[in-house]
Amino acid sequence: MEITEIRIVLKTEGPLRAFVTITLDNSLAIRDMKIIEGPKGLFVAMPSKKLKDGMYRDIVHPVNAETRAKIEQKVLAEYQRVIGKAT
Repeated sequence: MEITEIRIVLKTEGPLRAFVTITLDNSLAIRDMKIIEGPKGLFVAMPSKKLKDGMYRDIVHPVNAETRAKIEQKVLAEYQRVIGKAT
């Protein structure tokens, strides 16, 4: 599985820094990922929906730490490139 496209839409609403769409193998798009500024720095949040009890549940998520790290590294690198270009 390769990330073949990353699209970033910058935002500045509280800790939200951007919305992200990634495309895998030119075949599958994952939308509504978020880049969030947390207490320990930037992280990538997977798409989620709010449940009736007020909790959030990921709609799409990596099933292992290696895949999560790969996605986060590539998305955050692209984010840094985009904000470098934007300033």
